[in-house]
Amino acid sequence: MRIAILLFERMTALDAVGPYEVLSRIPDAEITFVGERTGPVRTDTRHLGLVVDARLDELTDPDILVIPGGPGQTAHMDDGPLHDWIRAADAVTRWTTSVCTGSLILAATGLLKDRRATSHWLALEQLPRYGVTPSPERVVVDGKYVTGAGVSAGIDMALTLTGQMSGDFVAQAIQLGIEYDPQPPYDAGSPRKAPDEVSGFLRSQSRFILQGE
Repeated sequence: MRIAILLFERMTALDAVGPYEVLSRIPDAEITFVGERTGPVRTDTRHLGLVVDARLDELTDPDILVIPGGPGQTAHMDDGPLHDWIRAADAVTRWTTSVCTGSLILAATGLLKDRRATSHWLALEQLPRYGVTPSPERVVVDGKYVTGAGVSAGIDMALTLTGQMSGDFVAQAIQLGIEYDPQPPYDAGSPRKAPDEVSGFLRSQSRFILQGE
């Protein structure tokens, strides 16, 4: 099972690494980090580098495609070679997935038109401009398209996908193996739960959070 995880400059690390930690443990999974050019890319904090192992043209027929998000997403919204590659890969994938604002890239290709999808809560309102129905759910499955909400939701997305492909036992074994048992010290991980002053602050900073400006 060939799994392509897209990397690009100023992406959010956990958007790619979270799904990687789950999907790489599926029996017979083969993970390839793909991008426009091989070599390291810097994530949104600039402190961490992840390595692209294969150019887009070297892996054109993955079984699963994972598109992460992050501030660097804004540089990949216009139609061009990356969108062409995503559409060509999607023509043969069993599953096409995204995490966080990666769903905006996917939506911009036209592949999510007339479908439901999720994204980072600060970016949900951008989906309708691409003909997509936004959902505040943590994971949305619509046909072969699986989208995860912001950042850490990539782990949930990958576990959901694993269950769909390999069954509950395998998904639960992977969850236990990585000891994914969230018990956060604060119940503030959703705008529906966070204190108003916290969500208000993040809304005021949304331009920086989503675009890194």
